[in-house]
Amino acid sequence: MEYNSQREKIIIPEYGRNLQKIVEIVVKTEDRAKRTQLAHAVVDIMANIHSQVKDSPELRQRLWDHLYIVSRFRLDVDSPYPMPDREVLTKLPQKLDYPRKNMRFSYYGKNIENIITEVAKYPDGDDKSDLVKSIANHLKKSYLTWNRDSVDDELIKKHFDELSQGKLQLDSDYHFTTTNELLGTKPRKKSTKPYQPRPQHSTSKPQRKQNRPKNY
Repeated sequence: MEYNSQREKIIIPEYGRNLQKIVEIVVKTEDRAKRTQLAHAVVDIMANIHSQVKDSPELRQRLWDHLYIVSRFRLDVDSPYPMPDREVLTKLPQKLDYPRKNMRFSYYGKNIENIITEVAKYPDGDDKSDLVKSIANHLKKSYLTWNRDSVDDELIKKHFDELSQGKLQLDSDYHFTTTNELLGTKPRKKSTKPYQPRPQHSTSKPQRKQNRPKNY
């Protein structure tokens, strides 16, 4: 018995092993006109596999690209589209250059640190005061996404002071938005009913009445 692990690797699994064998037959066909005719037929089969996608020139070009890839770029036919560049397909993408700057508090994110730096440059006034309040509430909301059990407003004020390096100050009488309002939840209602202990049931089983015969 031959296992799939012993067989030739499927180049594009979505088309299956049988279509790959058909492509191999097309590649080995000597007559160029016949080979081209078979190649068009194979593309039609591949289009049926993608029947959920609307037929378009873009889809056809993609199918021809797949046909060349399955043939390992050995297919020589009169194609309506050029053979894709093998080096471009096998070339690894460039790695993205992620910022490596250290963050004081990762759960607040780097963007909020940049915003605080810019707001600190604003001239004093009502606009700056409103921004400071909004940022402070945003810090509390971000903190709650990581720890919903408890949040200390004084701790948020301390973090805000560290992030702004003391350049932004909250009013001494400032009060944060409540946790329920930030999370969009309703506070639990306290029960007003007095506590009543449950009645204790006897654990002893009641005695069954004996069925005595009549005229006993």
